[in-house]
Amino acid sequence: MDDVKIGEILLPGDEDTQDRQERQVRARFWPTLKRAVRQVPFSRDLVAAYYCAIDPQTPTGVRGVLLAALAYFVLPVDFVPDFFALVGFSDDLAVLAAAFRMIQGHITDRHYEAADRSLADNPDMGAGVRSR
Repeated sequence: MDDVKIGEILLPGDEDTQDRQERQVRARFWPTLKRAVRQVPFSRDLVAAYYCAIDPQTPTGVRGVLLAALAYFVLPVDFVPDFFALVGFSDDLAVLAAAFRMIQGHITDRHYEAADRSLADNPDMGAGVRSR
């Protein structure tokens, strides 16, 4: 997946776009993560990014980038369909990794603490957890 395409996916969008993406992410994040946890080597970071994206204190541009990346992760239509084992989430992971680099430092300890609590409450999702 090339940098130009990733850059297009990660455009923060306007307020309506962010609202739509947030609704999609809130509705589909946990089921998608549960399905993908074995292919996601950074589940803890991903869950912390989710909490950062829905945090009203997160700057709008950062929220927009994270919501765009998370929406790409949760939506069933993307460049490599997610139902292909092992490679299906590779494009999602590339988009998420690029988003993490773009917003580095905005995912706070508070977001990681929320992620840790959520992962502890869902032990079947702990398989893909990696420390930051």
